[in-house]
Amino acid sequence: MCTVTKVFAQGAFVTLDEYEGKEGMIHLSEVASGWIKNIRDHIREGQKVVCKVLAVDPERGRVDLSLRRVKDSERRWKAKQLKLENKAERLLELAAEKLGKNLDEAYREIGFVLQEKFGDLYSALESAVRDKEAFADVVKEKRWVDALSDVAASMVVPPSFKVVGYVDLSCPAQNGVEVIKSAMMKARDSVRNGKTDVEFYYVGSPRYRIEVVTSSSYKVAEGAIRRAAEGAIAAVKKAGGKGEFHRAGK
Repeated sequence: MCTVTKVFAQGAFVTLDEYEGKEGMIHLSEVASGWIKNIRDHIREGQKVVCKVLAVDPERGRVDLSLRRVKDSERRWKAKQLKLENKAERLLELAAEKLGKNLDEAYREIGFVLQEKFGDLYSALESAVRDKEAFADVVKEKRWVDALSDVAASMVVPPSFKVVGYVDLSCPAQNGVEVIKSAMMKARDSVRNGKTDVEFYYVGSPRYRIEVVTSSSYKVAEGAIRRAAEGAIAAVKKAGGKGEFHRAGK
């Protein structure tokens, strides 16, 4: 999620809202598909836009972005996720206040580990409402579990349990892209049922994001994401490729 700060003939400068205002650039060719008569017909100062990162140059501090390569579904998903994360952060702050702590302390003591395990804070709070045991292996202090569960109980309606992970898949075969696509589709379909849904999302070669949502339990979701990842990796390896599974944050 970015905020447009300056528009000029050859593109636009933006700040990356989730990275402490770090600046990025969208070249004219990445603003929209086709010929652009007037760039301001497509982008303007102060506008909030969802961009895809094309390249990062750490030495120059430069981030190249694309606006045209973001699908409508990805744009809607990102906007929804950001809204939920803002809500989750406020709930984390309220839980911290109950324990006499501030938001920075909350992130250090519990926030970051929850993001790492569940993929994002809101997913963690959804799981806490349904089952406190979902925190058992990462949160050792019961007071944090109780505080988070209390603030989330009245403001978070968990539709299901959700876990997030990533799988790196690559295949040198001539039809490598099709091999990977087929492997993910078969892995997804093998895990899906009436209570559990699985989706793969492209992040950036060779990484794909896996999301599992289930109405059963957090344990079921954990098992489903591993089966989906292992299934996809096995199929790619069979075709001469390779793969590796990572939980969220890894």
